Amino acid sequence: MKLITNKQGLVGEITVPGDKSMSHRSIMFGAIAEGKTVIRHFLRADDCLGTIKAFKALGVKIEETDEEIIVHGTGFDGLKQAEGPLDIGNSGTTIRLMMGILAGRDFDTVILGDESIAKRPMNRVMLPLQEMGAKMHGKDGSEFAPISIIGNQSLKRMEYHMPVASAQVKSAIIFAALQAEGETIIHEKEKTRDHTEHMIRQFGGEIEMDGLTIRVKGGQKFMGQEMTVPGDVSSAAFFIVAGLITPGSEIELTHVGLNPTRTGIFDVVEQMGGSLVVKDSSRSTGKLAGTVVVKSSELKGTEIGGDIIPRLIDEIPVIALLATQAEGTTIIKDAAELKVKETNRIDAVANELNKMGADITPTEDGLIIRGKTPLHAANVTSYGDHRIGMMLQIAALLVEDGDVELDRAEAVSVSYPTFFEDIRSLLK
Repeated sequence: MKLITNKQGLVGEITVPGDKSMSHRSIMFGAIAEGKTVIRHFLRADDCLGTIKAFKALGVKIEETDEEIIVHGTGFDGLKQAEGPLDIGNSGTTIRLMMGILAGRDFDTVILGDESIAKRPMNRVMLPLQEMGAKMHGKDGSEFAPISIIGNQSLKRMEYHMPVASAQVKSAIIFAALQAEGETIIHEKEKTRDHTEHMIRQFGGEIEMDGLTIRVKGGQKFMGQEMTVPGDVSSAAFFIVAGLITPGSEIELTHVGLNPTRTGIFDVVEQMGGSLVVKDSSRSTGKLAGTVVVKSSELKGTEIGGDIIPRLIDEIPVIALLATQAEGTTIIKDAAELKVKETNRIDAVANELNKMGADITPTEDGLIIRGKTPLHAANVTSYGDHRIGMMLQIAALLVEDGDVELDRAEAVSVSYPTFFEDIRSLLK
């Protein structure tokens, strides 16, 4: 696909799609709740539609209209064995959280996905779930999908110190803990996104959060809710960076989710001297959301690491692009988790942006980016990773000397089906 190149003065307003993490979880909680859940501003992208498909296969009635997704919850005990394997496509969130949900059911399930999912490590979820008594294994006894889950309704409580900072792992354990006897205690390594914890309360459940310690009791019941999903910060990040690095730009992003566990990119933009203002913030949707305004800015390099990393892990590819347009060196560290995303994002970012003239050195746990560097025409690939594909389109906006051809552009539809249309809407 030929990308949009050589553009200045991106101006306009965008409402980014619903938060991907919350869209997944809204279906999951709607399914395990009793009664009807109505979801608005749901992200109708491949990953989240895959979650809907999976729960339909498990016997949950889900209706889709132009404005709403309506889930007729069955409670945990109303889930039924699927007629065949659950194919979740490219969604790591779906497979990992479903492992927790299905660990305590009384029927067997096989979960599989695409070639990317087949390469992603699952022991980080399987091992703690097995410690709770879950019975599951990967292909040929490995930690890789397809994952076979053997029915078992006798999960036990545990106290678990998480070795990695992962909201997916934490959420899978929480879903299993809701089906276990007694109280499960989870100690996080670092604070990660907390959508699962907040949604437990939204659906009428109880959970205690004290710093990095989470306590959740088994045997809880949930009731269906009405909810509006705020815009995804991770999707907004591409327009934030576009507005900062494209000369003469001012972009307004409305209804963006402002959960503090997700807004690390705002802190980085401030460190780098970028113009970013949040206004009109409110909780009218049930979750904190507001309008983000960015303007083209002179940027300086910075160091990014430590406890901020879980708050911006999905935004690092586009933050790396931002750093190529900043004066001086930017160091990103403590981000080894990037190696086990849809692709090895450390290597993918370095490889593709270096093709375009960037000066980036990959490290074991991050990137060293030397700026400011002009970007030029090249043939690049998304590796089938939606965030790499979108980042490369933003990079292409700066290219003046020819075409940028993107291989596997279709990956963008995983999280943002209208991405290229929204870029075009900002062009003068």
